[in-house]
Amino acid sequence: MKRTSGQRNKRAKVINILIAFLVLSACSSAPHHAPVADRRQPPSDKLTHHVVSKGETMFSIAWRYGIDYKTLARYNGIARPYTIYPGQRLRLHSSRVTYKSPVKSVTKTAPKTPVSRSKTPTKTVVKKPSSAPSYSSFKWRWPAKGKLINGFSTSKGLNKGVDIAGRLGESVSAAGPGVVVYAGNGLRGYGNLLIIKHNEKFLSAYAHNHRLLVAEGNQIKAGQKIAEIGSSGTDQTKLHFEIRRDGKPVDPLRYLPKR
Repeated sequence: MKRTSGQRNKRAKVINILIAFLVLSACSSAPHHAPVADRRQPPSDKLTHHVVSKGETMFSIAWRYGIDYKTLARYNGIARPYTIYPGQRLRLHSSRVTYKSPVKSVTKTAPKTPVSRSKTPTKTVVKKPSSAPSYSSFKWRWPAKGKLINGFSTSKGLNKGVDIAGRLGESVSAAGPGVVVYAGNGLRGYGNLLIIKHNEKFLSAYAHNHRLLVAEGNQIKAGQKIAEIGSSGTDQTKLHFEIRRDGKPVDPLRYLPKR
């Protein structure tokens, strides 16, 4: 017996009603909010180590991360003259691991032997190790003659030093006596860069140079020509000058003489 079209439509309506009823039943038994996976906060982007690249020094790496070079050396158990090598992994933060100090060997005292009065005891002369000048006190000098175009800032538009206008090839002079501890272009945003160590507290930096006239290890006198103004690493011909005290940027205008 064949079904009429009316019967088929009636059957289809019944099936649709049953499906709708099942869907509504499932929704009423489900929770009101969609389930959210319990995930932990993603790991911090804070760097813990730095892998040394060719041309980097302890001073340039410390400068990059705003760490005192002595502190960075202590974190990694590196003594003077702070020699590092490409591929070396440097810790940027203190380690919780405590290192045991080497055990001192105990030497037994040998019995004293009588010394003849006729013999004169020899004196041991201890030579003092040679070291670079400390430059403990000096007067800061302006590193270039141009106009100040940007000052030190700690706001969002961070400027860790001052910018001095200049023409291509004009002289860049050392702001004080010291030793060149970095000469290169490995620090992004600085172009051709020089870093001078003045003493155990102060470092100064000279960035965006066209040409570097001194090399790492050179002893520098205050006012000595060390580079030429350029635009390396930037879109403007200028000198970017920074002073850091114990690894932290400070306002150079606090130290430079008033013009």
